[in-house]
Amino acid sequence: MKVTKVYDCSIIELDKHHSSQGNISIVENCKDVPFDINRIYYLYDIPGGESRGGHAHKELKQLIVAVSGSFDVIIDDGRVKKTITLNRPYLGLLVIPGIWRELVNFSSGAICMVLASEKYDENDYIREYDHFLKYKNHGK
Repeated sequence: MKVTKVYDCSIIELDKHHSSQGNISIVENCKDVPFDINRIYYLYDIPGGESRGGHAHKELKQLIVAVSGSFDVIIDDGRVKKTITLNRPYLGLLVIPGIWRELVNFSSGAICMVLASEKYDENDYIREYDHFLKYKNHGK
């Protein structure tokens, strides 16, 4: 297993075009994100005080974008935690495998879009934090 750290996650600025009619941002497979996009999903109508995520992936890569509103993403590699605020629809957070993530502090009307490298596979999830720590320490 490759050792991954929160510092391996990064903000990606998406292509943004502005005109008097508004803005458009474009995302293309393997050009704007460093993986093939195999699944897209979005979170919305999150009640105040609720959080999402609270898991890690073994193989899946994600680009998390605040399409509307704002929220915080807490990323954790088992040693270091870092909080990143997403609040611009042309900025996305690249989250690599082996990083625990939680999405918190959703603003009213926030929409979170996630571009994922893999289709849904329950076996790729690590849903318990203590299992995540064991996985990080032992690679299992």
